[in-house]
Amino acid sequence: MGRNTIPMRRVIVVLLALIFISTPLAAPIEARAAPDNEVTLYFFWGEGCPHCAAAKPMLAQLQARYPQLEVRSFEVANSAENRRLFADMAAKLEIKHTSMPTFILGRKYWVGYVESTTPRQLEAAVVQCLASGCPDAGADVFAPAVEPPLSGRSGIPEAPAPNREMIDLPIFGQVDAGSQSLAVSTLLIAMVDGVNPCSLWVLSVLLALTLRTGSRRAIAIIGLVFIFVTALVYALFIAGLFSIFSVVSFAPWVRILVALVAAGFAAINIKDYFWFKKGVSLSIPEASKPGIYQRMRRVLVVADSMPALVAATAALAAGVSFVELACTAGFPVLWTNIVAAKGVTPTIFALLLGLYMLVYQFDELVIFGGVVVTMRATKLQEKHGRLLKLIGGMLMLSLAIVMLINPSVMNNVRTSLLVFAAAGAASLLVLLIQRSMLPRLGIRIGATDHTLDSRKR
Repeated sequence: MGRNTIPMRRVIVVLLALIFISTPLAAPIEARAAPDNEVTLYFFWGEGCPHCAAAKPMLAQLQARYPQLEVRSFEVANSAENRRLFADMAAKLEIKHTSMPTFILGRKYWVGYVESTTPRQLEAAVVQCLASGCPDAGADVFAPAVEPPLSGRSGIPEAPAPNREMIDLPIFGQVDAGSQSLAVSTLLIAMVDGVNPCSLWVLSVLLALTLRTGSRRAIAIIGLVFIFVTALVYALFIAGLFSIFSVVSFAPWVRILVALVAAGFAAINIKDYFWFKKGVSLSIPEASKPGIYQRMRRVLVVADSMPALVAATAALAAGVSFVELACTAGFPVLWTNIVAAKGVTPTIFALLLGLYMLVYQFDELVIFGGVVVTMRATKLQEKHGRLLKLIGGMLMLSLAIVMLINPSVMNNVRTSLLVFAAAGAASLLVLLIQRSMLPRLGIRIGATDHTLDSRKR
């Protein structure tokens, strides 16, 4: 057991380190000898927009490398005057679909910010304009006051210095985690998502049935194949969500829609703590369980044949993954939206997804390893499932509220941790009120461990 878990922890540490040191900044721009033409780049952005925040350091680097470039920055979310200027320039260039951020250079424009492509496209356009000249897109448009200049010239407002939170990692030494909240958020969300009652119930029942064969070999094959296939299906589902959110970019209606969907998932999960499987419930339907049991027995029938055992277990895992998807969809929807809103590169997303899946499957690997070593299985009880529903629901609700009010809270490690701590504190408060304070007043809401134990007797 111990020998199995130590390498897993090392892999997680290495993944975390790679994510931390792979900061989502644009690739260094090679300095070129700038011609004599002066060029004006207009940058329209909105307060609280993660893509806009990610673009500012890149523009500052671009401006530093090309002294003839002037970057004019306009915040449009809180300024009616700047919104009017943006509307006039968009009409002039016939920009049909506007979003934040928007870059305008000469007669060209870029809507949105994709870290892997936008910096290079902008640099190429700047070099071309410096060489051959470009018209000033705002020359004949009403020009409001530009925001405070950077280093004595009009350009990007200087962002406050980030909090430096240095941590020591094996091999890599000290790294600055002050702005690297994605790794921390990924770690914590995946941890809570991993202790999902639906997936844990299916795995515990499957292992309990497999124990009847008395074969460690059969248990090992069934457990590993089941965990691998369910992880693969889940990873593909998450990657699909990320692709969708990357396409729609940072649109306010998308953020609001995701937050409302997550809040709905959270409300159902919290309801399940009080009234388990009463009304709408994000659990495996009772009508589906006989079919799951039947497929599990089919796996055991072919336990003597390795190819048949692997094929039957893989088919079972794929089918169960779709049945239990409703139980687990809330956190991936939230997490992929948070990641996509930061405009990470595909490489960083792949590392984050790898970390997410390792942490998500870690508890199942521990349960599986325990069964293989001890040849004993413990079935997940209803009271444990209800408690997991409460904790997951509270965290999901906290993240949904943050997305509705101020998504930039998740841009910092310290404030991200505060969000998770607040969700944990809220869960403890609900437990204290429901199990201790209200019963003293003769008020009982929902089921308690005492009533569940009485029901079993």
